[in-house]
Amino acid sequence: MNLPTVKQLRYLVAVDETRHFGKAAELCYVTQSALSTGIKELETLLGVQLIDRTNKQVTTTQLGKDVATQARLSLKDIESIVELAANESKPLCGPLRLGIIPTIAPFILPSILPQIQIQYPELQVYLKEDITDNLHAQLMDGELDLLLLALPYDLPGVETNVLFKDRFRLAYSHGTKLIDPEKFSLNKLNRESLMLLEEGHCLRSHALQGCKLKRRDNISRFSASSLFTLLQMVDSDLGITLIPEMAKDSAQLKCSRVQTKPLADSYFREIGLVWRRGSSRVSDYTALGELITDVSGAQGAPE
Repeated sequence: MNLPTVKQLRYLVAVDETRHFGKAAELCYVTQSALSTGIKELETLLGVQLIDRTNKQVTTTQLGKDVATQARLSLKDIESIVELAANESKPLCGPLRLGIIPTIAPFILPSILPQIQIQYPELQVYLKEDITDNLHAQLMDGELDLLLLALPYDLPGVETNVLFKDRFRLAYSHGTKLIDPEKFSLNKLNRESLMLLEEGHCLRSHALQGCKLKRRDNISRFSASSLFTLLQMVDSDLGITLIPEMAKDSAQLKCSRVQTKPLADSYFREIGLVWRRGSSRVSDYTALGELITDVSGAQGAPE
């Protein structure tokens, strides 16, 4: 059986990403004619059309997109073979594409990244911030290597390493009339007084699940797409909210009237690393997880 070459797969992925033969050729450091010939050879080998060509544009067919997705994963596996040999004597070196959610990134990266540079100076971390579903899709497509997420979350095809618990805190404006901070119950709040992030953000679902909220009529119809905006509304006493422990010392809170109060120890989300099942870099990811746990513990994050 004749199989596609690594070069042909790279050409296809480049064309799928750029939708332009000239730009794809530049990415692959070859001439446009060499790239075009490689794509045609791949189509002949597979017996299918992968690219629609017109005078004005280049479009990947639906089958071509599916093949390109598998090609990315195959190329990543091939890269892993090289990385296995390179990492035999040197852990955590080379590029690492890390996906991270917005309700973790600003609170943990400023402490983690300097320590990574100190302990693993040959590791280059490239960051992508997005919501969990989008990051998971990019992980499974081979565009990302590793995710730092809040758990639990239903993510097929992955392995998970839970690092630590991140407890929830009540956040409210100083002098609020909405609650008595010393005497309150999450299930006895005023109607629509609890403000959360909008649907799609895992912090919303984790707050609902982790804090065991039974009543939903006390959840406000108004929501926010970021924790920053949410806290601005709380600062204006438009509602109260629930924030993760790791955010309690953030600059935004220090520059506002928002105060926080710890909740029960049983109210928490878990922070963990996620990678594709069968990855060859499990030992690297485990070592990175230990570093993150150590740094987070030093900051006072719950163990």
